[in-house]
Amino acid sequence: MTPKNKPVHQIRLGRIKAVIWANDTTSGTRHNVNLTRIYKDGANWKTSDSFGRDDLLLACKALDLAHTWILETAGSPAETNGEGN
Repeated sequence: MTPKNKPVHQIRLGRIKAVIWANDTTSGTRHNVNLTRIYKDGANWKTSDSFGRDDLLLACKALDLAHTWILETAGSPAETNGEGN
């Protein structure tokens, strides 16, 4: 993804963030999701793709909400077959 692209949607649950990207293809729009944990290191905010025990349920919920958003935005489940491939 190039820096000029912006996410189409973000879900934030505490320190867990799911960012949804739209990618236009010849087969239509496909969506991808980045899942990160936000933490503060001194005065600086950083992200990690590593999750601790207490992050896992929020990570699952964020991914569930991302999935729901993509299905509702893209239309019927038949239209989203092959998502992420």
